[in-house]
Amino acid sequence: MRILLSNDDGIDAPGLKALEKHLATLGEVWVVAPEAQQSAKSHALTMHKSIRISQRGERRFAVGGTPVDSVYVARHRILPGTPDLVVSGINRGANIGEDVHYSGTVAAAREGVLLGFKAIAVSLHVDFSKPIDTHHWDTAGVLARKLAADVLERGLPSGCLLNLNVPDLPESSLRGVKACSLGHHFYDPLVEERSDPRGGRYFWLGGSHANFGPREPSEGHFVEQGWASLSPLTVQVTERSLLEDLGGWASVDSVHSE
Repeated sequence: MRILLSNDDGIDAPGLKALEKHLATLGEVWVVAPEAQQSAKSHALTMHKSIRISQRGERRFAVGGTPVDSVYVARHRILPGTPDLVVSGINRGANIGEDVHYSGTVAAAREGVLLGFKAIAVSLHVDFSKPIDTHHWDTAGVLARKLAADVLERGLPSGCLLNLNVPDLPESSLRGVKACSLGHHFYDPLVEERSDPRGGRYFWLGGSHANFGPREPSEGHFVEQGWASLSPLTVQVTERSLLEDLGGWASVDSVHSE
């Protein structure tokens, strides 16, 4: 059994190390992850500059690029064969609602699906004011291992990945796992203007967590109540209900009649 691990927090992140420790009991683990922080890179693929890869240990490689770069080069250059499973995480911070569109963690798992593999994204919902070494990484690691074993045994529908969000609690305090749909994740808006030492203007983007919105039951609601949330996501983004109606929109005949 071959399992590929990646993330967007970088190869030295404690969440990735916890994931590696817990999934090692399931099979041969390969770690191919960005060499540095790559959060919120979404599904970016580096195409206009070179990428360097350095080996950091047995079956551990750091990639000078994005999470998607890491999964892509792992498949086409590093791994000796195809992985049975791709797992991305454990991210420091939840990936809930709209986060899945920005998240490098989710994108690494999505790239695994696009390459034809089963995939899971794992995130820990944390209070960022607390030190990183106080988070309950092992809670998410244990749950990720159980989920990975289920996926390896049962499989997943084609084009589907699983998005797991775990509250930052001791394993004994976790209430369980809830399968649920995506909700909303709202942030306080921030485009903060600052000045560099030479008086030049620059801007800092990205506000803090506000709330998970009113929709229930959704993953944000459950995570705040001490449950881990599990949401199936699909890479198929076509809104099929509009296909028939769109046939008459902006048609060649209507353009010629103007």
